[in-house]
Amino acid sequence: MVDLFAGYGATLNPRRKKDSARPWDEMFPEPSSSSPVEARAAYKDVYSALAKMTQEELRGRTDALASSYLAQGVTFDFAGEERPFPLDAVPRVIEQKEWVDVEAGIKQRVRALEAFLADVYGPQAAVRDGVTPASLIASSSHFHRQAANIVSANNVRIQVSGIDLIRDELGAWRVLEDNVRVPSGVSYVISNRRVMAQTLPELFVSMRVRPVGDYPNKLL
Repeated sequence: MVDLFAGYGATLNPRRKKDSARPWDEMFPEPSSSSPVEARAAYKDVYSALAKMTQEELRGRTDALASSYLAQGVTFDFAGEERPFPLDAVPRVIEQKEWVDVEAGIKQRVRALEAFLADVYGPQAAVRDGVTPASLIASSSHFHRQAANIVSANNVRIQVSGIDLIRDELGAWRVLEDNVRVPSGVSYVISNRRVMAQTLPELFVSMRVRPVGDYPNKLL
């Protein structure tokens, strides 16, 4: 059996300059000469499952994942060609205690965005206080004057949000982008979870994976 992780540390980011920051590795901590590289606690089950596979087996599961997407019609258009939705067969793991903080931060951010929109399309106190230049709002192609002072029945403008997150080189979560107009990809969450349960079923047995199947009901 060929170890999928053989030489992993030596071949990681070969073009990275020696004095540049090392990108955050989700599965492995920074290697040292005094101790062997071991998977992070959250990834021990993932590492154990992958370490038992040959390269051919992992490639076969990855190909099956792509074929499943094509069969379901879960694709995206690339230069006029329909391709399966790109999904890494190696899952990203977020522990419950970490997700509690991430979830709270996202909710707080959306509340702040909601408050900003309520002000921009309402009293514009941020403009009066000099926080936001009036020219910045007026020149934005996404600002619609027709919507000024219009309040929805539930007083909510951001019905669905898609907040893109990344980690920096220290492992801290950062917001890459706020999608609050018509966020795409919501249905991919459910499709991805379903196909991953078929691709790596052993992980859904050994790990307590948070369900997402109730998401459509929350949109009603």
